[in-house]
Amino acid sequence: MPCLLPPVCQKCGRAESTGLMCPHCWGWQSCVDGIRSPYRFEGLVRDVIHAFKYHNYRALSQRLASLMAGYFEQSKIPGEVLVPVPLHNRRLRERGYNQSGLLAHELGKRLGIPVAEDALRRIKDSSPQVRAVSAEARRQNVEGAFVCERTDAVKERGVIVVDDVCTSGATLDACARALKIAGARSVWGLTFARECE
Repeated sequence: MPCLLPPVCQKCGRAESTGLMCPHCWGWQSCVDGIRSPYRFEGLVRDVIHAFKYHNYRALSQRLASLMAGYFEQSKIPGEVLVPVPLHNRRLRERGYNQSGLLAHELGKRLGIPVAEDALRRIKDSSPQVRAVSAEARRQNVEGAFVCERTDAVKERGVIVVDDVCTSGATLDACARALKIAGARSVWGLTFARECE
């Protein structure tokens, strides 16, 4: 599978050949403290994620979480609680499950980190991020999309937001914004894969 290898941007985790941060992060004030992803979203990884997400291959969550756990232990991402990116209720009814929730629970079991699945709620039924063409369009698509419903689960804690794929980082940033408003000390994103330009 196509791994993301250093050097990577220290902020968003994008493949980066020079400097500490990619040009994108130098010009963007993000609420997320960092994003890490072990794999590139291409080839076999893309096929596996699509099967997991859109074709009801829920059992893949165990293997994906196992690979993420190994990466997590090596990358030293700070955090005390896992929070999956929530689906809007309409999309959850259509799909029948939240792939990020499955990943977070499997990851939590392997790492011994609690999962606060109900900490965030998606209040805006935005279109899938893969349909937005630019990073700015993706940010606008998820602006105000999330609220923290369980401040007790995140207040003064390091939070790790779990998702399957990171495209521009806009979804993770919108989640981080809601979590920090609720008092989270830090918010990192951990995804199985990320799109690389």
